[in-house]
Amino acid sequence: MTKSMAMDIAAATDPFELFQAWFKEAEGTEVNDPNAFALATVSPEGRPSVRVLLLKGLDDRGFVFYTNTQSRKGQHLDATGVAAMNFHWKGLRRQVRVEGPVERVTDAEADAYFASRPRGSQIGAWASQQSRPLDSRATLEQRIAALTAEHEGKDVPRPTHWAGYRLVPDYLEFWQDREFRLHDRITFTRDGAGWATARLYP
Repeated sequence: MTKSMAMDIAAATDPFELFQAWFKEAEGTEVNDPNAFALATVSPEGRPSVRVLLLKGLDDRGFVFYTNTQSRKGQHLDATGVAAMNFHWKGLRRQVRVEGPVERVTDAEADAYFASRPRGSQIGAWASQQSRPLDSRATLEQRIAALTAEHEGKDVPRPTHWAGYRLVPDYLEFWQDREFRLHDRITFTRDGAGWATARLYP
């Protein structure tokens, strides 16, 4: 990273604008899924769990993703109301950490996104009892076949157990690789209606 780029990161005052700029670059450089991120949740007992998802929406309210609400992560999110994300763009040698409370998106938002999905994915949302034991692949394929026949010639409605979540960040950290592990780390912490910024040791 050049010195001017480091100064640009440090001078940023809006984390959403900085994320959008980095994300746009990632879309042009990452081979697969620049919108992939690791989502960390925690159970009511305090046991953490992490998995990779895809970001499906971003605005000044927060970061949106969709899932089966009866899945492990859905249960964690509904029980604790908090989560953390980590975006890692290896080609750019960058990562972004995002932490904060989580809320459900509106039914209208979830319906609109579900309607935009490929039909096979819509059927899959009905067929998969996500995170629960499955005795065989054949059972899943039978469920898919039955649901495909059931909805033949009809729109596939959104299941009530499939919804969107919005992580509303109160903390973000932007990390840029630099030589000798002397990386740049810039943080944004929500401060009233604005953001407090700081630099961390690498």
